[in-house]
Amino acid sequence: MRTICLYFEIHQIIHLKRYRFFDIGTNHYYYDDYANEFSINEVAERSYIPALSALIEMAKNSGGAFKVALSVSGVALEQLEIHAPAVIDLLHQLNDTGCCEFLAEPYSHGLSSLANEDCFKEEVKRQSAKMKQMFGKAPKVFRNSSLIYSDEIGGLVASMGFKGMLTEGAKHILGWKSPHYVYHCSHNQNLKLLLRDFKLSDDISLRFSNSEWNEYPLFADKYISWIDALPQEEQVINIFMELSALGMAQPLSSNILEFLKALPVCAKEKGIAFSTPTEVITKLKSVSQLDVPYPMSWVDEERDTSCWLGNSMQREAFNKLYSIAERVHLSDDRRIKQDWDYLQASNNFRFMTTKNSTVGLNRGIYESPYDAFTNYMNVLGDFIKRVESLYPMDIDNEELNALLTTIKNQGGEIDELNKEVEKLQAKLEKEKSVEKPVKAKETVATKAKAPSAKKKPAAKKTTKKEAAK
Repeated sequence: MRTICLYFEIHQIIHLKRYRFFDIGTNHYYYDDYANEFSINEVAERSYIPALSALIEMAKNSGGAFKVALSVSGVALEQLEIHAPAVIDLLHQLNDTGCCEFLAEPYSHGLSSLANEDCFKEEVKRQSAKMKQMFGKAPKVFRNSSLIYSDEIGGLVASMGFKGMLTEGAKHILGWKSPHYVYHCSHNQNLKLLLRDFKLSDDISLRFSNSEWNEYPLFADKYISWIDALPQEEQVINIFMELSALGMAQPLSSNILEFLKALPVCAKEKGIAFSTPTEVITKLKSVSQLDVPYPMSWVDEERDTSCWLGNSMQREAFNKLYSIAERVHLSDDRRIKQDWDYLQASNNFRFMTTKNSTVGLNRGIYESPYDAFTNYMNVLGDFIKRVESLYPMDIDNEELNALLTTIKNQGGEIDELNKEVEKLQAKLEKEKSVEKPVKAKETVATKAKAPSAKKKPAAKKTTKKEAAK
């Protein structure tokens, strides 16, 4: 049976404030609080709240037949908890329907998978733990920031225990192949890959309200008919986009939510189901490995990483940031850790792009990519000074690596000891549970065997004759 795998991303940009060269060393707060609060409230009211309400309605009305997947960055969750708790409530309601799967991704929505393996693993584990804490289940499927993927990244994700990963169905990778099959990582066949159909996805997220588009207006029955007309052997249609496309990129006045609500009904008429990523990778076998020697993404026509790392400014900022990754990893300062998450976010590097083809890029306070680079490097300069004050640069790499190795070994020993303690506690509890009924039986048996107390013989009465004697 043909199935649609529908996925939405939720991420929130953290806006940096105007930070001057002379602020370095004197001002350690880097953020535009007004812009951050305003932007998240705007997207919550115009997109997240109505879109999530629609998804909840679809799940309930379908009797569990409609399924959807969501990936929420850790940074977005932090901002939603502070500024838009109503969105968090709706996420819980959607989770309670049993029709939504939450995926894992890097906590910062950053590019650590391209720079530092340890940093990447730590981010993913932290975001996964956050998802389990909030929604009760640890994610089984992974999606990288902007669907970035390569053979090397796939092997790393598989080593972390994930069974599936979402990425882009890029033409330069697929060639004549179709994105409507399950593939697997060339470095580890246990990691199955779901590839985005960029045309069907962009028809909704980019073109839906464009009156000059030759398919305008697009109705649900027509959209489903396109899917139904695909070759019968193509069994999974992956439609991935940002949730903000519903309400922001495509205004609510375009009836985008009405279109979305009609999809399950029209799909059912054609015998087309909806599935979560885990359901797809569980039910369907891989048809072939996918060879991706260089990183790809879902951004721009090139579907690569050039929008973040395509010019010398971006690469300089990127390399400078990750040059202190090991030192940040050693720190237990919460402010350092939070600033590290916010400075890693991919939008910081995208603001520096000099490409003309970037779709819908709003640089905010920056007048140009050079302005964005200058501001970011000023912030990064102050951040590096703070990190160096904790772990000076005169500690060479050998010393630092030795320190990191010691910390890792100690962490491993602590984990092993904790596991041993848990085993012993479980064993003790088990023994206690066995001892209680045994003791109870012994008590009953002891009472049954105990001889009854013998009555003392009554003392003989002394007669008068005996008394006289």
